[in-house]
Amino acid sequence: MTAYKIIVAYDGTAYHGWQFQNHNITVVQILQDCFESVFKQKITISGASRTDAGVHALGQVATFTLAMQIAPETLKFAWNNALPDDILIRDIAIVPEGFNPRHNVFLKTYKYFFFVQRPMPLFQHCGWYFKRPLDFDELNKALQLLVGEHDFRSFCTGYDMKSTIRTVHSIHLEFDDAMQAHVIVVKGRGFLRYMIRRIVGACLTVASRDDLSHHDVQAALDAKNSEQTLPNSPSKGLLLYEIVYESQVL
Repeated sequence: MTAYKIIVAYDGTAYHGWQFQNHNITVVQILQDCFESVFKQKITISGASRTDAGVHALGQVATFTLAMQIAPETLKFAWNNALPDDILIRDIAIVPEGFNPRHNVFLKTYKYFFFVQRPMPLFQHCGWYFKRPLDFDELNKALQLLVGEHDFRSFCTGYDMKSTIRTVHSIHLEFDDAMQAHVIVVKGRGFLRYMIRRIVGACLTVASRDDLSHHDVQAALDAKNSEQTLPNSPSKGLLLYEIVYESQVL
């Protein structure tokens, strides 16, 4: 068997997330169906991150195996020609057969795009138009509360994981000149479902001086207010930007 690692970019607008679902169209379903249509072989793709409906990716990492070896460039060219315009295979490489994209992750980078003025129509599905006035100093203060190791149970949905403790390595703000969008960049080894979107929703609410304060964010981190429903942010602003693996794996 030959194992392949792929790096996939996609516009998540039309999809019910990455992971296969019986009654909804997902990114992995389209990838597998298009592969079968070209190469007349069924494959099962395993991804590093289960992005939700509407979430985009520039650097999703996934793997699959084939009984026979096909040159990566041949796979990439033919597969991309069969895929719809909103999914692109950026790279294909042969990896050791035991490679698992969910293991040995060194760092994941997510970016969340938001606008404070009405965006150009071309970009409206790529970010959240936040219409309330923002204090960016207060936003940065709120974001920095999340850096480090914390129990993020108040920032996720469900507790299907063994632990809700995660480490956020860094959070910072950028500005995308082309899109005229503000960008919250979050880095860590792993995240809970909805965690980043709730971090964004909570911190933007604090920065707009609405019904949340820095104290509320800190209380949620301290798990003193785990039943509080923190505001979510729309999925369309979230981008899985990059996944970096520990050097010995690659």
